[in-house]
Amino acid sequence: MLGKTAGGLYWMFRYLERSENTARMIAAGMRLALTSPDGDEEWSSILQSATMDWGYQQKYGASITRATAVDWMLRDRENPSSVINVVEGARNNARLVRTALTREVWEAVNQTWMLLRDLLKSHVKESDLPYVLQVIRQQSAYVRGAVSGTMLRNDIHNFIRLGTFIERADNTARIIDVKYFVLLPNASAVGSTLDNVQWDSILRILSGEGGYRLTYGQDPRPREIAQFLILDRRMPRSLAYCGAVLASNMQHLARDYDQRVHSHALIEALSVTHLSRGVDEIFEFGLHEFLQDFMGFIAEISAQIEVDYRFYE
Repeated sequence: MLGKTAGGLYWMFRYLERSENTARMIAAGMRLALTSPDGDEEWSSILQSATMDWGYQQKYGASITRATAVDWMLRDRENPSSVINVVEGARNNARLVRTALTREVWEAVNQTWMLLRDLLKSHVKESDLPYVLQVIRQQSAYVRGAVSGTMLRNDIHNFIRLGTFIERADNTARIIDVKYFVLLPNASAVGSTLDNVQWDSILRILSGEGGYRLTYGQDPRPREIAQFLILDRRMPRSLAYCGAVLASNMQHLARDYDQRVHSHALIEALSVTHLSRGVDEIFEFGLHEFLQDFMGFIAEISAQIEVDYRFYE
């Protein structure tokens, strides 16, 4: 395929995954705010974890409220990572690579854009916010379903998966890292009932509560939740699962094109340097430090994949 086709597919699905994960971040803010005496304080943590805080402060200053934070993350055209902007970016990339997509996938992406354009054309009322977040997540699942049911398992599909799981790995780490920002001002909360509630909230935001309970039982415990979200390869949003999918798709590309590129080595190194650790070792190292290091490594892999596009022509 052309390098620009590989890049279009890669970014199309990064943007779609980002829209869903931004919705998950907002849902995290809503749930965590319920455990705080000052609900607006949690939105600073959410913006910082999503790396949307600098742009927000440039526009709104240091004062952060739920309403302005949500509007910034959902529909502000000045925020390049707002849901409306990334969904539009996904649709633009879909148009660029239209001939590489099945009709069903194109229609799913186009419908997602039109539906969210209408939903986000004006400020979202607090009473409507859960519905809007649900629609964003459902539309992302709709596109994934079209891909799963209609796309050939070839190099096109490999780049779709690479974009999806690079973005998912980064965002799962960011959502888990919300815990650091929430508890940093009050480390004495660690191990308390509040701490357990917040960990359970993170688990729910990542759609992991059902799988967790099947694996560990009904009681949410921080160590087991961290184990599940970071290292359990059966959990489709865990860091380990994302790493395994990235490695598998890079192996398919290596076989199909009969060559390895630097991205292969980086993704293989991710398993050795980060995902081979035990959960106790991660906590001893520092969960925040581990997640920050992991996100930095994912950014390096992403940049290298973009350099390596040219090898797939």
